[in-house]
Amino acid sequence: MRATGSVLDEIVAGVREDLARRQAEMPLDRLRTHLDGAPAPRDPMPHFRAPGSSVIAEVKRKSPSKGALAEIPDPAALAAAYQSGGAAAISVLTEERRFGGSLGDLRAVRAAVDVPVLRKDFIVESYQLVEARAAGADLALLIVAALDDDTLRRLHDEARELGLTVLVETHDEAEVERALGVGAELVGVNSRNLKTLEVDPDTFGRLAPLIPGDVVRVAESGITGLADVERFVGEGADVVLVGEALVRDGDPETAVRTMTGVSRA
Repeated sequence: MRATGSVLDEIVAGVREDLARRQAEMPLDRLRTHLDGAPAPRDPMPHFRAPGSSVIAEVKRKSPSKGALAEIPDPAALAAAYQSGGAAAISVLTEERRFGGSLGDLRAVRAAVDVPVLRKDFIVESYQLVEARAAGADLALLIVAALDDDTLRRLHDEARELGLTVLVETHDEAEVERALGVGAELVGVNSRNLKTLEVDPDTFGRLAPLIPGDVVRVAESGITGLADVERFVGEGADVVLVGEALVRDGDPETAVRTMTGVSRA
């Protein structure tokens, strides 16, 4: 059921190595003690379900497809600008090797904003969900292509038990079916193929009709400006997740504001 021989496999292999190191430094039972000090989780779904487009604005230093995107000396300041622009949530890349992120970035953002924060990473173990919640995350990403059915269901259920809202990411028809099969209420359609890293802007429009109207639809990747937001909203998106275009924009606050509140024709 998983993509094999792909960029995704290479990323996940590195994630598992880094995860093993963190687990050795901080055993799960000790990590769980940090949950007591974590702020109560914020629920993004009312904002996501409100009329007009919602924006998940991303703190993203680099990517496997584009390399370095932007110097972000102060992720908290960038996140604050996103919040001022009306972002419904802030996504923070925490994967180290390919994206240059960290849990430190997530903690800094959490301390700087009041809106919900998403841990965007390649989550393959329960430990990462506990890490996310302990660091103050309100949402966690689960990528269907990286998980078999049993693991996807288990992690989805465990995330919910921790109070996390789960963004379940899909790339094709079979993955949408699998996401809905675990009861996902927030489904992302990523137009970037994780096997090749190529973007097909028609992916969202093809898959969105397969997602029921009571499930919040998130368009991911390939969003460079207002025209793309208008297209995806017209195809059924409730939320757009935008990274590269915002971190490279000289005025991220205004850029977020421009993308927020777009209504279906």
